[in-house]
Amino acid sequence: MKWYWAVVVFLLVLAGCTSAPSGITPVQGFELDRYLGTWYEVARLDHSFERGLSGVSAQYTLGEDGGVRVINRGIDSAGGEASQAEGRAYFVGDSNTGHLKVSFFGPFYGAYVVFELDPDYQYAFVSGYSRDYLWLLSRTPQVPASVMQAFRSRATELGFDLSGLIVSQPDDGGP
Repeated sequence: MKWYWAVVVFLLVLAGCTSAPSGITPVQGFELDRYLGTWYEVARLDHSFERGLSGVSAQYTLGEDGGVRVINRGIDSAGGEASQAEGRAYFVGDSNTGHLKVSFFGPFYGAYVVFELDPDYQYAFVSGYSRDYLWLLSRTPQVPASVMQAFRSRATELGFDLSGLIVSQPDDGGP
């Protein structure tokens, strides 16, 4: 009977990794077809699977199984070598909600929560399952200062600690 509880706890932990953080609401009216394509990482909180990478981008395409094929690319800052990871993503609930689960490591999934999205799909604010994961993605490698300020304000309002924020564009906020 002990194994049963171990399985239950393991499944709860896995489910928790695909949940949105408390108080963070995924966007509604999400349109996957408009979201597909290339996004550039303008800012992120540091984490182990992107540590030391710069020039990070993500390419989203429809997968053969109805999910989303994800290819993340970046340059290793230490050696200058290109790095690439391929994953897959699926909606957690309905396809009109910007809440997906993404996996780069077999059966293990993490949350991908779009909590702010430009009406023209030019930039997105994305969280993981906790406030330790945060990204500002854009269709271009740089964003206007107003977008960067809106990102910082919204993230702070939602309780993200931005002291370790990595910004990939000049401090002037870009174009």
